[in-house]
Amino acid sequence: MSFLMPKMPAMPAIPAPQPLPEPPKYDDKARTDATAAKQAKMRASRTGRSATILTSAQGLEDDEITTKKTLLGG
Repeated sequence: MSFLMPKMPAMPAIPAPQPLPEPPKYDDKARTDATAAKQAKMRASRTGRSATILTSAQGLEDDEITTKKTLLGG
């Protein structure tokens, strides 16, 4: 009763794997230039919100008088 369970065909031959290409060098000129540019950009953008803070531990940094006289004489 082989018609119920047919024979499996033979597997095709597997080709030999090709050798891998040479991996890129880690310390090449382009990588060092890109890293230096990235670090310079990060260093330039590090000012952040600290440049916008106008107060310190001693209070306001400017000595402007911001209060107005009131009608009650104060």
